Amino acid sequence: MKLLVLNNISAGPGDGAIYDFVRMFSKAGDEVLIRSADEQSDFPALLADASRFDVVVASGGDGTIAHVCYELRYTNIPILVYPSGTANLIAQNILHPFEAPSLAALARECRTMRFDLGEFDFGEDRVGFMMMAGCGFDATMMSAAKPMKDRLGPVAYFRAAFDNASPQVADISLDVDGQHVETKGVGVVCMNFSKVQFDVSFGLANLPSDGLIDACILATQNAWNLLPTALGAALDRSGKTLGQSDILKYYRGREIRVETNPPLPVEYDGDAIERTTPFTVRALPGAARLIVSQECIDEFGEAGEQH
Repeated sequence: MKLLVLNNISAGPGDGAIYDFVRMFSKAGDEVLIRSADEQSDFPALLADASRFDVVVASGGDGTIAHVCYELRYTNIPILVYPSGTANLIAQNILHPFEAPSLAALARECRTMRFDLGEFDFGEDRVGFMMMAGCGFDATMMSAAKPMKDRLGPVAYFRAAFDNASPQVADISLDVDGQHVETKGVGVVCMNFSKVQFDVSFGLANLPSDGLIDACILATQNAWNLLPTALGAALDRSGKTLGQSDILKYYRGREIRVETNPPLPVEYDGDAIERTTPFTVRALPGAARLIVSQECIDEFGEAGEQH
C-alpha cells in the first residue's frame, strides 16, 4: 500500500505517536510518505498528488482533518483520521480508536463510509468544515481557549466559556432553505456532526450523512443561561442532547444564510478565523470518504454508504 501522511506538527501534545503508527503499519513493499505541516501551510499544494496514494492519513486536530477532507472532497480517496489534536471531536463522533496499533489495522483493512461536509461561503472565498461552524459566542470561546489548550486540554473550552460569559448580543437573521427567521441572541452554531466534549450532543440528533446542516440559534441575552444546561448534560454523561428550548432554537436545511447586526466573529471546527458575518453554510452530501471501524459502521451504517 501507498500512504500519504499529512502531519500537523503544531497540533496537540506533539508526542510523535504518528511515527509509531507508521512503524506498526509498514510491511515489505509499502511506501509511506510523511509531509509535515503547520497552521500556515498550503494544504492544496501538500495534497496536490494525493490521487497517487491508496490512503491519505490526516494527523492533527479537528481543523487539520477538516482541511484535508475539504481539499479531497468528492475525490473518492480514503482518508484515515489520526487524532492528535486537543479535543479530537471528529474521531469521537465516528467512534474511532486512538491507539497507533488499532489505527494501523484500520488503515490496512481500509473499510470506508461516506460522510457529509459543511461549506462556509463568504462570497469571495470558501472553506470546509467537518464538525461545526458558527459565529458569536462559540467563536469568542474558541479564540479564548486557544492559548490554554496545551495546558488544560478540553477543559480549556469550559474555562473560556466562563471567562466570556457576557458576549455580544446581536440581531440575528437566518434563512434556511427559504424559511426566514429573525431573533436576538449571542450566536449561531451550524452542525454536521453534533457530539462535543463530555459526550454531549449539541444537536437534536447526530446525522452526519443526511445531506443537511443543523443550525442552532443561541437565543439568549446572556451566556450564563447556557452554562447550566451544558454543564448538566456533561455531568449526566448519558449522551443526551441539549434539546429545543427558549434559549436553543434548532433548524435544519441544505443551505443556511446567517446575517447579524453587529457583525460577529466566526469559527469552524475549533479554529477562530479572521472573518465575520454574514456567511452562507451549505451541506456537501457524501463528500468525504473516511476509513472507519466496525463500531462506526454499526452506528451509522444505514445512513452512510459503505465500501
